[in-house]
Amino acid sequence: MVPSAHVADYRLLQRRIGTTRSVVVTPAPYPASVADNRVTLDAIAQFGANARGVAIISPTITDAELKTLGDAGVRGIRFSLALANAATPAIDMIEPLSKRVNALGWHVQINMTADQIVAVGDLWDRLPSSIVFDHMGHMPQPMGIDHAAFTVIRRLVDKGRTWVKLSVTYDSSKVGPPTYADVNKVGRAYVQAAPERMLWGSNWPHPNETQKPDDALLFDLMARWAPDQATQRRILVENPARLYDFAG
Repeated sequence: MVPSAHVADYRLLQRRIGTTRSVVVTPAPYPASVADNRVTLDAIAQFGANARGVAIISPTITDAELKTLGDAGVRGIRFSLALANAATPAIDMIEPLSKRVNALGWHVQINMTADQIVAVGDLWDRLPSSIVFDHMGHMPQPMGIDHAAFTVIRRLVDKGRTWVKLSVTYDSSKVGPPTYADVNKVGRAYVQAAPERMLWGSNWPHPNETQKPDDALLFDLMARWAPDQATQRRILVENPARLYDFAG
């Protein structure tokens, strides 16, 4: 069972690392069924105007239900296929649902293993909506940027409608904290290639980790990937404002 995480706890984390906006993502382990976004919507409401959401939806969702999600702050849908038995639509639903949410200006967020990303490489070119690859595409170590998935994602990024979320350095790192030196190479390569297409994510509260990582340490890795303040601001402020429709 995934333990509960509370808005008040996340606000404490925000004060610790200095962030003010929130993107609440419905996690694959949570829903009792596909399209159960009640906790996500409740969290968005509690956070207020500085919050947006990414939902898990059913292929049978109605236009009215999509509008309700959008009015509540949802700006994307997530497919989490890296975990077995996750409550999320199957891979063959990515394309039709991408078409539906594209009309709303939303994106599809993809949480898949690097091998899965490569196996369906032709799919990504068919999607009309923007794409966000979760957790840096889960590049396995020690291959890292030499894995074919990195080439696939970089090609899509260069086409101008794909984003990469710089998060979860710990799931593939063989080096581990405090440096995560092997995964740092992946993060740095993405940032150097296309800082205008990078996002940062905390993945708090790390639902799949029994040993929780140090969130401040993870946040500080950004300085290793983007050493200048202008690039950090782009990744932490400007890019998410554009993708998630934040004001200002």
